[in-house]
Amino acid sequence: MVFGCNNLYKQPGKVICIQAFADFKATDANYVFNYLNKHYQNVVLCNPISLPKHAYVKQRNRYRADTLIKYLQEFRSGDSISVGLTNYDISTTKNGYSDWGVMGLGYRPGRACVISTFRLKNKRDQLLKVVQHEIGHTFNLAHCKNKTCLMRDAEGGNPLDEEKDFCKKCKAHLNEKGLFTVGL
Repeated sequence: MVFGCNNLYKQPGKVICIQAFADFKATDANYVFNYLNKHYQNVVLCNPISLPKHAYVKQRNRYRADTLIKYLQEFRSGDSISVGLTNYDISTTKNGYSDWGVMGLGYRPGRACVISTFRLKNKRDQLLKVVQHEIGHTFNLAHCKNKTCLMRDAEGGNPLDEEKDFCKKCKAHLNEKGLFTVGL
């Protein structure tokens, strides 16, 4: 089910809005939506939107993740969050680097996060893990020391194949928020 999500939602509780950018395949957005819809309450798939030109860094041929998050927040109302999806490379400022390439970025707590498939090896399986990781940040989860937890810090690499699920502590935090319809 696809919605125009401009003036979203009067539903009680958090609404997770899957917001694909125009470059992202509709089939992949549906894949993310269908997966999240089985595990979380109040998930909607929004119509694709264009990437904002002001977020583009021409010298590096990538988009600023923090700028994309601010842009995504403009589309939300109420208690909803946006999960932005793109295939383009994204970056943020980290570890003294002004343009650090990342798989995703989400603030904790936050109202939006953005995920890119650009750095993913096994795109679909790894995409779901990064989406869950960034949603975790929006619900105030920090990075986790557990090497198999989805909240593990990538630390500049791609350890996603080692990550299996949220650890007990991280899952308990999300369950306290009332986010799961069933366990992941």
